[in-house]
Amino acid sequence: MTARLIDGDAISRRIREELAVRVRRLRARSGVVPGLAVLLAGDDPASHVYVRNKQRACARAGISSVRYDLPATVTTAELVELIGNLNHRDDVHGILVQLPLPPQVQVRRVLEAIDMGKDVDGFHPANVGGVVVGEPLFPPCTPSGVLELLAHEDIEVAGRNVVVVGASNIVGKPLSLMLVNHDATVSICHAKTRDLAQFTRLADILVVAAGVPGLVTADMVREGAVVIDVGINREPGSRRIVGDVDFEGVRRKASYLTPVPGGVGPMTVTMLLQNTVTAAERSHSAAVDRQMSHPA
Repeated sequence: MTARLIDGDAISRRIREELAVRVRRLRARSGVVPGLAVLLAGDDPASHVYVRNKQRACARAGISSVRYDLPATVTTAELVELIGNLNHRDDVHGILVQLPLPPQVQVRRVLEAIDMGKDVDGFHPANVGGVVVGEPLFPPCTPSGVLELLAHEDIEVAGRNVVVVGASNIVGKPLSLMLVNHDATVSICHAKTRDLAQFTRLADILVVAAGVPGLVTADMVREGAVVIDVGINREPGSRRIVGDVDFEGVRRKASYLTPVPGGVGPMTVTMLLQNTVTAAERSHSAAVDRQMSHPA
């Protein structure tokens, strides 16, 4: 068996083309251009690359983006003040705080400061609560990208045994909840799980988001499983990007497999764009409703 590769680049292009149409329609009928503010603190090289990619994707979709480069010495209070100003700007529909933040910053306070209607990354605690009950205002980008990939390939989630390796607040935990809300039976594994392979071998769908290169090998995967590799790691001593899965080995055993790069990564950015366009559409609709309720 050789796995069918799930082409995240191609799926992203299709979705972004649809988003560009929505942006043009919104602009034509209202003059509104979806706007995204990106806050970047410090000099983390990976963060700078991610932000550049997001800004380029915004430009191609017709979304306006503005970037705020902040020093590594930035304080929690300074970030909260900036976010407060952006919350009140009508031309900013989405606010993205690029993580990780410098160690002195209280991340939770910063995320809580973002207006819920502009929380396009889906990290506000109230949005996380929405994930629990299956009604997030904005679904977190990487988990929703994973679900979009599965849906595009017509891979049934309901009733399947799903194992998620990695319990981060950004991917593992919210994705597990979203899968449960799609009627999957979900097991969450993490760094302290004993005998990881005994869990991964039971998975109909295996999602690996641990940040450990080559963590999952072919002997840990059941024949015909769907494997989603969320990991993005730089190979030691090389510029090569690899995932959390031994690609060549698992490819000979899985039925579907996401490549790295070109799998989940582009979908994360695409879901961010989708949330931003949705935020702009909601903001315009709310403004119209206010005008109708209080005519001049």
